[in-house]
Amino acid sequence: MKFLLITLITHLPDPVTGHQRSTTERFREVVDTAVLAEELGFDGYGVGERHERPFISSSPPVVLSHIAARTSTIRLFTAVTTLSLLDPVRAYEDYATLDHLSDGRLELIIGKGNGAAQAQLFHVTAEDQWDRNREGYELFRRLWREEKVTWSGRYRPSLTEAETWPRPLQQPIRVWHGSATSRDSVDLAARYGDPIFSANVTNPIEPYAELIRHYRERWSHYGHDPADALVGAGTAGFYVARTSQEAIERYRPIFDARLAAFRRLGVPPVFDTLEDALDRSSILVGSPQQLVDKVLRYHEQFGHEVIHLQADHDGLTDKQHRESLELFQAEVAPVLRREIPSRPFHPVTAAATA
Repeated sequence: MKFLLITLITHLPDPVTGHQRSTTERFREVVDTAVLAEELGFDGYGVGERHERPFISSSPPVVLSHIAARTSTIRLFTAVTTLSLLDPVRAYEDYATLDHLSDGRLELIIGKGNGAAQAQLFHVTAEDQWDRNREGYELFRRLWREEKVTWSGRYRPSLTEAETWPRPLQQPIRVWHGSATSRDSVDLAARYGDPIFSANVTNPIEPYAELIRHYRERWSHYGHDPADALVGAGTAGFYVARTSQEAIERYRPIFDARLAAFRRLGVPPVFDTLEDALDRSSILVGSPQQLVDKVLRYHEQFGHEVIHLQADHDGLTDKQHRESLELFQAEVAPVLRREIPSRPFHPVTAAATA
């Protein structure tokens, strides 16, 4: 199994102390955590894309470019790139550039996105966001692979023998399809032989497992070898300590603050208590053995080879955050790597190292 840290770069007061870092400090924290992730041996680090409060992750290529300059081996993920909002030509230019600056360490996770702000900022609606995502991806993958592209669609001006520069370093790049609720997303991934990354955050396991089963069915329908299907999955929260009692005691105020925030926003929580979340959600809070047992239980349903953990401090002190990540890498990751074989990520290309 492989392990990513992912952040959506929320910008909120600390749920325990109430202190809120400045925007500049928050970005520095994101970059420093990526450096720490590489130091501790995580396989990847992801930055989300959102365009509304409380997120400040509106420009993942810029953030990931800075992380690329501070790191050398860790894979760099987008989580997700909202192609429904973007001109695929401009997205291609940004990410092809980043591919070179990172020496071919880029991995894209694409998705249609969510949130009311995108309709206001980009005039993308719930009715057309899926079609935009599909069309944007189909053009993006052609731009990545073909030196000259002739194309026409509904949502951007047509192209005639168009050239895009720079040409990317990775040929081709691997694109994952982020999946939370949409069968359309997993069908698109299966059609093109691409991996999926299940959100696996908001709800119990059943709807996510059903979508993954649908992905595998469509994968075979499109004629791909079932053994080649690749699945990743998220987790709803993370903190590991030597004992379950210590982990729960430290994480409870963080979870309670999250519940309070949901209620202020008028969003009914799916899991009413921490105990309910520990039992029915993907949250990874507990002792090392408890985390291993839960991931293995989810793997029985998903067959996934990659998981992501929450990258942010989320109410933990710097010391607590580092100790939790260190303990995960020392006692959880080795067991899961042994129990769940996973295929390698793409190596840095020969051109990048020449």
